Amino acid sequence: MDAPERPARRAIALEYDGASAPRISALGRDAVAQEIIALAREHGVPLLENAELAGLLAQLDLGDEIPETLYRCVAQIIAFAYRLRGRFPRDWTAPDSGAGAGATAPAAWPALPSAGAQSAEP
Repeated sequence: MDAPERPARRAIALEYDGASAPRISALGRDAVAQEIIALAREHGVPLLENAELAGLLAQLDLGDEIPETLYRCVAQIIAFAYRLRGRFPRDWTAPDSGAGAGATAPAAWPALPSAGAQSAEP
């Protein structure tokens, strides 16, 4: 009996300059996906694994802006990448709730030069 075929590993890199919607800056499967992930790690780009989102983004072409229906989801990923790097918007101040700096995310986060690689196994 043959073993079931393993789903292809996907990687999608997003780029966001703050002037327009995030764009697909790299995408690939299997060996290309591994290379995208390796380059992201080498350059300290945050990685997030999300098979469902990767499947949706993989339907786009290189250079495409993400569709408006995915803005909220991708904005949360960009905010996550910001928090991982300990970065905050210039005009943001920590709440006085006593919870400490960074306890509450601001409503809007400015752009990262690169939002990072989105990798997943469907």
